[in-house]
Amino acid sequence: MDHSDDSARPGRLVLLTTTHRVAPGLLSWPAWELLRGADRVVCPDPGHPQLPYLREAGVAVEHAAPTGRDLVDLTGGGRTVVYLTGGDGDAAVTDELARLGGSGRVDMPDLELLPGSYDLPGARLLDLVQVMDRIRRECPWSSVQTSQELVKYGIEEIYELVEAAEEGDRDALREELGDVLLQVVFHARIAQDDPEEPFSIDDVAATIVDKLVHRHPHVFGDDTAETPEEVQAHWLRMKEQEKQRTSVTEGVPLGQPALALAAKLGARAERAGLDVPVPDADAADTGTGDRLLALALAAQGAGIDPESALRAAARRYRDAILAAERARTA
Repeated sequence: MDHSDDSARPGRLVLLTTTHRVAPGLLSWPAWELLRGADRVVCPDPGHPQLPYLREAGVAVEHAAPTGRDLVDLTGGGRTVVYLTGGDGDAAVTDELARLGGSGRVDMPDLELLPGSYDLPGARLLDLVQVMDRIRRECPWSSVQTSQELVKYGIEEIYELVEAAEEGDRDALREELGDVLLQVVFHARIAQDDPEEPFSIDDVAATIVDKLVHRHPHVFGDDTAETPEEVQAHWLRMKEQEKQRTSVTEGVPLGQPALALAAKLGARAERAGLDVPVPDADAADTGTGDRLLALALAAQGAGIDPESALRAAARRYRDAILAAERARTA
């Protein structure tokens, strides 16, 4: 092909990408400038979410499914052509453009990739909400689950998360965090169907956002906190103002693991300045439960989480068992 005259001279081809995770029409300023100044804008998808906003802005869009060579030809005469991506054929088009450019036989236009909108941090959470919504509607098992029935899975996922975190397994930690996040989204989606008191994942997020802002006046308000201890004091003071509890034992779930329960009760009593007798772990007549309680309270008082400490000891004991088994079979 002879490109010696201006009418054939290739111009500029811009592949404009957008994300479905932000509202359509929220394009970057460079993207709007490009679209308004382009000689031609081509979109292969007649249902592309950006099209109504482009029409409203006076941008003419051609509905066509061009090949890579077609796009190159459209830039003839130094024209600027914008290809709005998002269709099923995008991979084929970009692959062909790469082949044409690498062949050395085609006079190529200036090729650019311009992101017109970006995913914000947390944008993939929108995908999770959409996926969960579809699963809730179409999956025979998920569509009939209740929050009460899901509790056992949530407990299991939390324990798996704890194990991944304590063992320092980064891949497992990432996976288990996702499983726990799924439980939150699943419970919220179930709650959305409640006929009497429905709420959604947005309500859940709004509640925790309000709580975090309120309990961090040193971040979002005028208070100051220079140390972790001052931050904890802020948190506890705000929590007490919110809950208006009549007893320090309120809000302590009795169904949690026994060592964690003992430590939590001990911390509440200590914070309230209550002088509560503690069983003597060394006394001959002290029962097993009281002895364990005394050990848990002693650990808590020393700043040690007894639940984590016992799990670490149990893992060491497991490793010793494995070593003994290997030695026996050697």
